[in-house]
Amino acid sequence: MDETALIETPTNALQRMIAFIDMGGAAMWVIAILSMLTVALILWKVLRLLSHGAWSGGRRSERAIALWSEGRIDAAQAEIAGRNSLRARLVRAAMQAASDPTLDETAAKAETARVARHLLLQARSGLRALELASTIGPLLGLLGTVTGMIAAFQALQEAGARADPATLAGGIWEALLTTAAGMAVAIPAQIALTWFESVVDRLRHDMEDAATRIFQRAPRAAPRRPVPLSAAAE
Repeated sequence: MDETALIETPTNALQRMIAFIDMGGAAMWVIAILSMLTVALILWKVLRLLSHGAWSGGRRSERAIALWSEGRIDAAQAEIAGRNSLRARLVRAAMQAASDPTLDETAAKAETARVARHLLLQARSGLRALELASTIGPLLGLLGTVTGMIAAFQALQEAGARADPATLAGGIWEALLTTAAGMAVAIPAQIALTWFESVVDRLRHDMEDAATRIFQRAPRAAPRRPVPLSAAAE
């Protein structure tokens, strides 16, 4: 096999790709950029969820809750100390709120809910952008098809009686490329969006379940000593 051909293969592939994109016009270039951004966003979101412990199963959090249920508060808090997963951070916040003597049960639950909303907002970051990509991909493709069809029929009108049906057909299929490209971007984006939303829903369920179990087994505050009547009189 010719070594020169092997060296030129990546360049030829790039040239063919550019020529293919050029056939769809400006809309095709926008769709190509959108596809690269979508792939980068999906990869970033996977890495982000991995760093949040979305697929870790929450084993440390479960052990911490078990220790908490046994009344071993210090051991439970030490179990999740320094952990950065969303489950562990919620469990840590719930334990701190439940054991805070300055907070009653309502205030402790409100503080835990505030932390949970903040954590879920982090888990959902990037989903709006994926939703946008899955929505505007087909629209960009349709826009490219419409503009391409307009250009093809304008060329047909200018040709008049000398119009070549083959030229019209070529213009139409080139215009339809943008619709196919837009759908090719939207379908993976929608699949990834649905998958990520299911992961976030699972995280929300686990966090709600963990917070409920923590407050059900929260340490009881020590009863206040009655104030002596002599001290009250003073």
